[in-house]
Amino acid sequence: MTQVKIVTDSSVTIEPEVVKELNITVVPLSVMIDSVLYSDADLEEGEFLRLMKESKNLPKTSQPPVGLFAEIFDELSKDGSQILAIHMSHALSGTVEAARQGASLSTANVTVLDSSFTDQALKFQVVEAAKLAQEGQNIETIVAHVEEVKKNTELYIGVSTLENLVKGGRIGRVTGLLSSLLNIRVVMQMKDDELQPIVKGRGAKTFKKWLDELVSKLSECSVSEIGISYSGTRDWAEEMKEILQPFVDKSISVLETGSIIQTHTGENAWAILVRYES
Repeated sequence: MTQVKIVTDSSVTIEPEVVKELNITVVPLSVMIDSVLYSDADLEEGEFLRLMKESKNLPKTSQPPVGLFAEIFDELSKDGSQILAIHMSHALSGTVEAARQGASLSTANVTVLDSSFTDQALKFQVVEAAKLAQEGQNIETIVAHVEEVKKNTELYIGVSTLENLVKGGRIGRVTGLLSSLLNIRVVMQMKDDELQPIVKGRGAKTFKKWLDELVSKLSECSVSEIGISYSGTRDWAEEMKEILQPFVDKSISVLETGSIIQTHTGENAWAILVRYES
């Protein structure tokens, strides 16, 4: 039976030990800060935020080159394996398109999926796929399960400033917000490959009030897993974990999000990723 190998990109927020244990290949994006190019894989926790604060311009993120995808796919398929590549939403980056082009240049048998998400919501799909791959399931079974996971996932993101989204050109994809309201707290949901604002307000209570609403929603649902990601300090993330943990058996992962996402969210941003039971 043909083995399936799982590939994703570094916008995924995931524990390094999980990547190792499940044999996941993470293709790094790169980020340029004041003319210096860094691979997303090389930046330590907290280091990127410091560099971003000190830089004159907003960092620029770049998707992996098509040739890199082709090389990785060729290498992974040397033993006859099939490849399933799951990437962040096309609305956030051209990475999934680069993977498709890389697949067409490669001799490997590659299936490329757009996760419609990023961060730990991408992790949910990648980890489930990798577990099934380790069990020896075929590609059709894995893809069907990943689609099921995607359908039952929600991604919420809170930002404390819109400055980075505006500068990074991502605000056009955030409908109905005025760029003059830079110092406003906004909670958005990633839905149908688009960031849709749900709540906006001026104080810390904006986030707390929204969290209360999420809590009442979760109390009526069966939840499979929750992830919390943050940029900046982890205090609020830990506070949210305490509030949300009773709704899910599995321990909630609280992780610092990677440089690719921090570039666009700025400091003191967070995300809550929820996967419901199907």
